[in-house]
Amino acid sequence: MLNTNSEYLRPEIMDVLRAFGAEDENFTHYYSYSDGKFYNCIEYDGKFYDYENEFSTEDALVFRRFAKRYCKLAFYSTLSAVKGVKLPWGALTGIRPTKLAYAELAAGRDFSLLFKQLCVDESNISLVGEVIKSQKDIYACRGATDLYVSLPFCPTRCEYCSFVTAPVSAVGKYIPQYLDCLQREISRLKNIFSAPASVYVGGGTPFVLDLCSLERVYAAIQSAFGQGFEYTVEAGRPDVFDEQKLKLSRGYGVNRICVNPQSFNDKTLEKIGRKHTAAQTLEAYAMAEKYGFIINLDLIAGLADESVSDFEQSLKTAISLSPANITVHTLSLKCGSRLKESVKRLNIGGINQMISLSRDMLSSAGYVPYYLYRQKYQAGGLENVGWCKPGTACAYNVRVMEEISDNVAVGSGAISKKFFGEENRIERLASPKDIPSYLAKCEKIISDREKLFK
Repeated sequence: MLNTNSEYLRPEIMDVLRAFGAEDENFTHYYSYSDGKFYNCIEYDGKFYDYENEFSTEDALVFRRFAKRYCKLAFYSTLSAVKGVKLPWGALTGIRPTKLAYAELAAGRDFSLLFKQLCVDESNISLVGEVIKSQKDIYACRGATDLYVSLPFCPTRCEYCSFVTAPVSAVGKYIPQYLDCLQREISRLKNIFSAPASVYVGGGTPFVLDLCSLERVYAAIQSAFGQGFEYTVEAGRPDVFDEQKLKLSRGYGVNRICVNPQSFNDKTLEKIGRKHTAAQTLEAYAMAEKYGFIINLDLIAGLADESVSDFEQSLKTAISLSPANITVHTLSLKCGSRLKESVKRLNIGGINQMISLSRDMLSSAGYVPYYLYRQKYQAGGLENVGWCKPGTACAYNVRVMEEISDNVAVGSGAISKKFFGEENRIERLASPKDIPSYLAKCEKIISDREKLFK
């Protein structure tokens, strides 16, 4: 149990405690600020740990930011010393390490100095530097408008998934009405912007839709905006691929496809609730390759008791296919997933070795890291990284992850983000996650979005 005299610091403290698996242990925290100094005193296991950090500002928001930073660092330092454990990202708990790095660079400071102060591992400091280098040209074009289209339907629900998705067998009756609402949303977007810099059709598994339903989505986008932009479809699981859907996609201007095997181990696929095999992934990849798509493959480290050698084999298979992009995720406990209901904490043997192996193998194969993010309850306190061959980065992924552009999102569970560049802030507008609620509120969603973006 945590007792603190500063409740607004509680969430920050709990993030650190969870990272060490210490959220159920007893801590008493005393916080104060005077004469330009932050004071944090931690009572733990009968001992006191005192920390003092000098900082002065008249900006209330900056003050709170530093109060949180020094508080987290105090708890990290205490737990790291007592438990003899160093976390790869140190006291840095945010989901976007690069955003903090960019803020330091904008202020004319070397971001690595702050990361070292926060006890971030040297290899991760280098990783952030590589990502920023890879993003340079895309990041320079801030202020674009991107479009996200949500198709929250899947063949089955994977055990680790928390996305706003449902098995198509359970919600298939809603699809015609859902597509009606989606078409109305997309047609009204012309009141907000003339053309998107990129379009991302995600889910869910968009290719689970039948050919006619999929064409309704493509036709609505083309009617509103034509073609000629970066156009990604997260086609998804290999067992829903076919030649007709790929040909249709290419005909409507789609130029990027995501094939998401997660693993090339058949036993793993069965355990996580997938209904396809590794052989089907290879078949789907070969099909997509014929149409000239830029292809991304997704892998997840730490699935279903996989060993380091199991994950290494998946990496080798993915690299042998030579896709333009490979995204490596670290398994995370997500609220709403079946895995979260059965497991309180992920203790995966060899997870650090898996991620280290992915960095070495992908770098050696000519891939560079181009976007990076972290999640709460992630195994080993690690991260997710998008890797690409030079010149093939997905600009949508960079802009949405760094929050440097407007992101207009349609469909249930979609979150639109308005970027106010001069103020460097974001305003969000979320659509209902529940499909019936989304259908009932479609007109209000359209009206609220027009107000936000106008």
